Amino acid sequence: MSCRRGVAAGVLAALQVIGGTDTVAGQSAEDCDDRAAIRISVVDESGFISIPGATVVLRWTDALRRPVREAAGPNGRLLICAPRDAGEATLWAEFGDASSEESVVALEAGMPHDVELRLLLSETGTGRLVGHVRDAGTDEPVATAAVSIAGDPGEVSSNRRGRFVLSGVPVGRREITVRHIGYAPLRHPIAVTRGHTTEIEIGLVPEPVAMEPLVATIVRARRLETKGFYERKYWGELVSGGVFFTAEDIDRRNPGRITHMIADVPGIRLRDCGLRLNSCKLYNTRIPDTSSSEGCLMNVYLDGSLVVRRGRIGGGSATNINDFVIPVEIAGVEVYRGPSELPAEFAGLESRCGVVVLWTKS
Repeated sequence: MSCRRGVAAGVLAALQVIGGTDTVAGQSAEDCDDRAAIRISVVDESGFISIPGATVVLRWTDALRRPVREAAGPNGRLLICAPRDAGEATLWAEFGDASSEESVVALEAGMPHDVELRLLLSETGTGRLVGHVRDAGTDEPVATAAVSIAGDPGEVSSNRRGRFVLSGVPVGRREITVRHIGYAPLRHPIAVTRGHTTEIEIGLVPEPVAMEPLVATIVRARRLETKGFYERKYWGELVSGGVFFTAEDIDRRNPGRITHMIADVPGIRLRDCGLRLNSCKLYNTRIPDTSSSEGCLMNVYLDGSLVVRRGRIGGGSATNINDFVIPVEIAGVEVYRGPSELPAEFAGLESRCGVVVLWTKS
């Protein structure tokens, strides 16, 4: 065990040397003007070693805005200026399979707020639980519910939207406990998978109503979560900003080619197939293009890299993503049909015709 700790510490120390001790991405709290400034430091469990490049995830607890997902700078630090309508933020950090505990910050306009996020680098495999606590009868979120793992002294509370995060949970069969005044306590077994996030929907039953508590679980692909897929899917479906397919959706449909499933999205068409069905291009008929009567050729990203630019690979002959990936290899698909739907990660002049984003399972 001590050997493994030594290796982990050595790797983190090397990262710290590379990162140096510069200021937060060249910014200071004054750059936020009269807004609240959140100064974040990501460190290891000891609090002494900075973690450059760690991903910081931040949700505006009381404001209807897209979550922030940014990488810490070379010194493990990050400055985020809060929007004026946000009064509270919930945030945590991720680095590989490791993640920090969730931190909640009450924001005050014009004031800096310092947050230290310590990554839990345990020798044993760990997973993560992300959940939503609601009233089983009314479906309303239940805030301040106490959530814990049996045998673990750590405890978190659900926020005002009923959401909670439990990080660094040892893998294997565990028992989750949820308590709130006025509701029957809930104890439920759950399987925790190394390096994955298990999502839990919990329905608490008001006492003394005689009915069983409701629990539903789904295991998220860790790769999709770290790349922001689930955040974009949540907000995209909330505001009609994109169409999303999970691996389960693809398995149910079982398409011969993934382009056939994408072409079922309203406004998307397959054209120019020729004799090779694999060479079909994806056209967005919602956006006119003077160079084609069929519509506007879409860009395609594979695992975050632009691989099909306006129907062509690397500027060469026309081809299609079917040449690179088959449906059973795909973990998630995002389809954006115009600039108004595009998230910042895929926006730009090159993406005016819309974007298809595919994520593989490995």
